[in-house]
Amino acid sequence: MKFHRSLFTLMLLAFAATGTFAAAAGRGGFRPGELWMDEKGVPINAHGGGILLHEGVYYWFGEHKIEGDAGNYAQVGVHVYSSRDLVHWRDGGIALTVSDEPKSEIAKGCIIERPKVIYNAKTKTFVMWFHLDKGRNYGMARAALAVSDKATGPYKYVGSFRPTQGVLPLSFDSGAAPDPDRLKDRKQFSEAVVAGDIVWRDLERGQMSRDLTLFVDDDGKGYLLTSAEDNLTLHLHELTDDYRGFSGKWTRIFPNASNEAPALFKRAGKYYLFTSGTSGWFPNAGRSAMADSIWGPWTALGNPCRGTERENATTFESQSTYVLPVPGRPGEFIYMGDRWRPKNAIDGRYIWLPVEWENNRPVLRWHAEWDLSVFTRHNAFPSTGKDLTDLH
Repeated sequence: MKFHRSLFTLMLLAFAATGTFAAAAGRGGFRPGELWMDEKGVPINAHGGGILLHEGVYYWFGEHKIEGDAGNYAQVGVHVYSSRDLVHWRDGGIALTVSDEPKSEIAKGCIIERPKVIYNAKTKTFVMWFHLDKGRNYGMARAALAVSDKATGPYKYVGSFRPTQGVLPLSFDSGAAPDPDRLKDRKQFSEAVVAGDIVWRDLERGQMSRDLTLFVDDDGKGYLLTSAEDNLTLHLHELTDDYRGFSGKWTRIFPNASNEAPALFKRAGKYYLFTSGTSGWFPNAGRSAMADSIWGPWTALGNPCRGTERENATTFESQSTYVLPVPGRPGEFIYMGDRWRPKNAIDGRYIWLPVEWENNRPVLRWHAEWDLSVFTRHNAFPSTGKDLTDLH
């Protein structure tokens, strides 16, 4: 639904005055798709976000949006909130601020998407990566870096990169001659992508990076997983020990399958992925995958959603952004997604759902209201997909 600026603002003021906000979190739980307030009663503004747990505190980083179409561009920066229970959030302000200098890479009006932060214990610094671009065609396709010695920032912008310049991926046939002309031929295009012609095309300037996420494994190794090759193939890059660069070790995942919005997590020694298809701002059917090694091979598991035909086709009208391990419940996770509203970007909503498991496969069901106590039931959810209110 499109809201005019005045109508949206008046609605917020009226709800605040009467105390009738339908908050996305309350009574210790979550209400996906409804407005979610911080401790001051202001809607949380952290879209395309991710969570960092550090010293018992959860930090939620996300894109700060403003009203209207202009909110699809970075007018303010990256917002951060903190919480100890994942339900009640304190506003930590703007962690990374856009620049007023027109020549800056992060000048006001640029594209800053899907900021993720990880902590490096060796350097005692917080490391943020995000997708940086300018213009509607997303032609830069760069991974950008900012760092801070405090979780909430301020973060200092370091620069942007096309990953792994001049380095071919693992298990790549370097002897196969690239044929750039095949990319111009519709009949040969798919074959060309799978064979790696886009990898060769981008070899010297570095590979593309758009939708991305970060992951730190049990051994402390850090990884950046990103949509590359014109959003046709996922690339997994191992980070350097300080998480500020790329080691040069990388691999391709699902060539020519058109995946974006990756969310990577690990359970019982196996690696799992949630992704989406590529349909712009419009939601599509979610995807999932599994691997015994982070380097693959990866096995597609299909759509993780278990709902109505429409819910399955739109991932409950959301797109994945992160998968959060549940505190004190090893092997349990929360799906974090965004319900984008590009005509009025600030009104985008958050979809958090418990991840369930069927035959070691992650699945999602809609729950209009739920709380962390669901995980004490060992995922004993009904197969009907009823709301959690029906379980009490």
